[in-house]
Amino acid sequence: MVLAHQPSMWDVLGEPSVRPLAGSVVRHALGHGAWVDHLPGWVQGSDAVLDVLLGDIGWRADRRQMYDREVAVPRLLRWFGPREALPHPLLADARSALDAYYAPELGEPFVSAGMCLYRDGRDSVAWHGDRVGRGSSQDTVVAIVSFGSPRALLLRPAGGGRALRFPLGHGDLLVMGGSCQRTWEHAVPKAAQAVGPRVSVQFRPRGVA
Repeated sequence: MVLAHQPSMWDVLGEPSVRPLAGSVVRHALGHGAWVDHLPGWVQGSDAVLDVLLGDIGWRADRRQMYDREVAVPRLLRWFGPREALPHPLLADARSALDAYYAPELGEPFVSAGMCLYRDGRDSVAWHGDRVGRGSSQDTVVAIVSFGSPRALLLRPAGGGRALRFPLGHGDLLVMGGSCQRTWEHAVPKAAQAVGPRVSVQFRPRGVA
């Protein structure tokens, strides 16, 4: 698979690494026990990671039933389970840093890494919460690290309401915690303008999907 992308002028030098989370990540309280943490540019040298993720790492094109017909899922998917090696060592470093920082409130490690490849502005994901498994009834944490061209991730109260917008790309971090998966929804809408590929890596604890 070959997808053209425009590297960030700020993100092409040095070995990929993660910045310290303590004292840098900013928390936004959403109400009803939900919160999001945000840290732009958490991964430095992220375009080197993106180059690997755009390669042959087992991306698959899924289909789903919608009403009376089957349609293509508008993005490519890859799931890495607890014992599966991640495709770039930076991702293991990122997961270890997240484990260390969020251990006091999460109380358990992140074990899986789900990945979505948005090939261009036509790829998207509709409003949803990660409510399969424990997320439907328990507070939990889902950490998203983004690589590539920024795309808007929107957050709104479950059932509708004014949306918050976070442009995510080039190593940005967004962490959804507390009741966020039950009381809020998130989406990546289609982009009207031309955009390059973006890979979203979602770290989750056991039993959350």
